Amino acid sequence: MDTTIRSSAQRKSRSAPQTVTEFEKWISRRKTDANYEFVRGRIIRKPPMKQEELFIARFLMRAFAKTQLYKQGAEMLSEGDAYVDTFRKRIPDLAVFTDEQIREAKNGKRFMPPLAIEILSDSESQNDVLDKVQDYFDAGVQLVWYIAPKQQKIFSYTSPDDIKVFKGQDVCSASPVAPDFSFTINDLFNA
Repeated sequence: MDTTIRSSAQRKSRSAPQTVTEFEKWISRRKTDANYEFVRGRIIRKPPMKQEELFIARFLMRAFAKTQLYKQGAEMLSEGDAYVDTFRKRIPDLAVFTDEQIREAKNGKRFMPPLAIEILSDSESQNDVLDKVQDYFDAGVQLVWYIAPKQQKIFSYTSPDDIKVFKGQDVCSASPVAPDFSFTINDLFNA
């Protein structure tokens, strides 16, 4: 009887995904359209972008489409996988993927985009934000924007410890990723 309990507990622990690869196999067996992030054994449901946030995505995508990086084949995409390492996978609300990354993804290569953009949700704590920012930089992202719609601000991270806050008439730039991708905060929120 004791061995049955142990083997049942062993089966349970073995079935819980421990790596991104195991998590992706696990999620592929589920019948769901929901997005989930995976962070060191934790499966975190990621709510989709809300309709009232679509104006942000549209503004940013249209502005990005005017850049040199876009002309070189890069794209700003929503809710694409961003791989940190073997144990962490995030899904930024928006991200810039280079032409090379898009081509390599076709062959199964995993990577982190150079620019990750998150729209702050009411359910995210400060620790959630800091954890995501750290994960992005651990994977080699060059720039993270956290957009706070209610406060009409962008928190721009060039490292986990280097942050600049843009608001009002401030000009926010995606340098060094795309130096010609810039706009005033008022233009974004009044779009």
